[in-house]
Amino acid sequence: MKDDLWERDEIASPCVKLCVIHPEERICVGCFRTIDEIAVWSQLAREARAEIMEDLPSRAPRLAKRRGGRAGRLDH
Repeated sequence: MKDDLWERDEIASPCVKLCVIHPEERICVGCFRTIDEIAVWSQLAREARAEIMEDLPSRAPRLAKRRGGRAGRLDH
């Protein structure tokens, strides 16, 4: 028996459970959404979610690469 009640035609959240907001860029380092986008995600129409999802890959380069740990020490 198939249960169609729980099937949804929605775009899944891009959340990867690495929820940290970058202090300068103000986007999540895990999914690249803004705080405002995260807050309203469940209320957005499919089209609005699709637009955000399309834009997310272009946001990744805005985040500076981490320079801590061994790699940071080797640059000196």
